[in-house]
Amino acid sequence: MMDALPVLPDSGAPGADLLEWARSLELQSAEAILAAASRRFGDRLAVVTSFQDTGSVILDIAHRNHLPIRVITLDTGRLPEETHIQIDRVRERYGIEVEIVVPDSLQVEELVRERGPNLFRVSPEHRFACCNVRKVQPFRRAVADLDAWIAGLRREQGASRRAIRTVEVDRSNRPDGSLIKIHPLADWTSEQVWQYIDEHRVPYHPLYDRGYRSIGCAPCTRAARPGEPVRAARWWWEEGAKECGLHLVQVGSR
Repeated sequence: MMDALPVLPDSGAPGADLLEWARSLELQSAEAILAAASRRFGDRLAVVTSFQDTGSVILDIAHRNHLPIRVITLDTGRLPEETHIQIDRVRERYGIEVEIVVPDSLQVEELVRERGPNLFRVSPEHRFACCNVRKVQPFRRAVADLDAWIAGLRREQGASRRAIRTVEVDRSNRPDGSLIKIHPLADWTSEQVWQYIDEHRVPYHPLYDRGYRSIGCAPCTRAARPGEPVRAARWWWEEGAKECGLHLVQVGSR
């Protein structure tokens, strides 16, 4: 399905040959994709991770291949303690700096004052407002100086992610098309992810041992029930796609 590649810029940053570059990576290994991205974007590239299973694999692959890729994470102010434990474990294991980005305190204060601390349970609109202040806006600040970022999305994770490509233009977070998004594990299965973790003894998030399959903010995530899809336990009181806003696909982005 090479004709399903994303629509990429014909000229301008980060390069006129980007479409061909993206096409060349579509069937490459995760190691090759990360190495190619590191060569192309240098210090204007970062892994943005919440330290779930796929993010842990990406960090390990980058470390094993001596790739100097920045690591960014978002601390929404509502994370479970186990996520902070995992951040410390990653720092110790790999000897890397983790750039922790937090939301604007005045925006959080206004949001909570107007809509309450648990507004996300009121309606999808309220939940997206919370995600916007605590995740999306801090993310956009964090990547303001980047040309590309790496995410751990996989096609197997649900309907909203089934059509992702290895390289895409991220118009959701930068409408002018100047931000590139890379999914080195797009075609991996959950079994492949955990096989890698086991084989390489990758430090993984403690909540996986308590039945979690997808991990976000503490009040918006629970352990999975038998037979549930991967992301069903995120915002489980909602129907439909389970996204926070960072990964929304807009028309024209492919």
